[in-house]
Amino acid sequence: MHPIEPVDLAAKLISVPSITPARGAVFDVLEQALAPLGFTVHRFILGEAPDGPTENMVAFRSLGEGPHFAFAGHLDVVPPGDGWSGDAFTARIEDGRLIGRGANDMKGAIAAFAAAASQFDQRRGTLSFLITGDEEGFATYGTPRIIDWLKQRRIRPDMILIGEPTSEQRLGDTVKIGRRGSVNMVVEMPGTQGHVAYPHKADNPVGKLARIVAALDSMHLDDGTDAFPPSNLEFTGLATPTQANNVIPASATAQLNIRFNNLQRGAELVERVTGIAREVEPRAQVHSRISGEAFLTPPGELYDLVVGAIEDETGIAPVLSTGGGTSDGRFLIQLCPVVDFGLPNATMHKLDESASVADIGQLARIYRHIVERVLG
Repeated sequence: MHPIEPVDLAAKLISVPSITPARGAVFDVLEQALAPLGFTVHRFILGEAPDGPTENMVAFRSLGEGPHFAFAGHLDVVPPGDGWSGDAFTARIEDGRLIGRGANDMKGAIAAFAAAASQFDQRRGTLSFLITGDEEGFATYGTPRIIDWLKQRRIRPDMILIGEPTSEQRLGDTVKIGRRGSVNMVVEMPGTQGHVAYPHKADNPVGKLARIVAALDSMHLDDGTDAFPPSNLEFTGLATPTQANNVIPASATAQLNIRFNNLQRGAELVERVTGIAREVEPRAQVHSRISGEAFLTPPGELYDLVVGAIEDETGIAPVLSTGGGTSDGRFLIQLCPVVDFGLPNATMHKLDESASVADIGQLARIYRHIVERVLG
């Protein structure tokens, strides 16, 4: 078995564009790395535009009885945007950092875990990769469909590590043991278009929407828990279909997001927002999309494995956190305990996204410590 150099593999993955939803060549690169390590690779493409087509990969290396440890991640990336100092999809190393879209979120971690799989002597159990091409998008045909694939075959991992970039100031300082839920909503207030000089012939929705916004902005959700911060509602956009200064618009909309802890449920929040909006203005309409529910992995073996490996390799006792954004743990938690741990996240989704070459190597060693303790 030929050991994988994680930075080299990360560079190869970066150099294949894979804007969400992703499929094709970037999965070829990962399969070519895993197949010589004894992994049986399964790939499947699902869905149509706009949420698809999405490719998913499930790869197994099984050596008889024993635990099933899974690594989960995504090969899709957000669009690079304008203003990069070079080609976002041509990986390069400058000043000890690997630069390119996906270096931090999260091709660097996928390469590190592949390197870990190539550098330890697995003696029992099952090691698997659960890799999607749609984590950065709506995940309609991504990780939930991987879960369906596993359930159809009665395959259930005992624990899952997700390689999202969780570290804050330095590698190993933060492990995510849960994630907040997320729900997006659009509040639409209908009106009647008309000329501003003849308001009696129109119905201006803007003032009505403003009253709804004020009511929702003053809504108290909760005070948080020992594991989670308070849930928060943030308005992310206000719009009308016309920008003309002499036209009363036919409608007005407010866009909002709620990040919520495990005291809340997405559907209940939608119902609550709808009730408040319609109490202010009965004709208000609320459209929603729940990205995922909040989850928390209770203390146990997976905590101990990850924390112990980090302490052994770095000397750091990591903070166990539920802050930040969502991850595919919101889906995978239905299978088994899940934690997220990966690279420092300062550059994710930014221009000139990058990861320290040293950190990628050290992350591979931490991952190796973890799987050795389970399957070695």
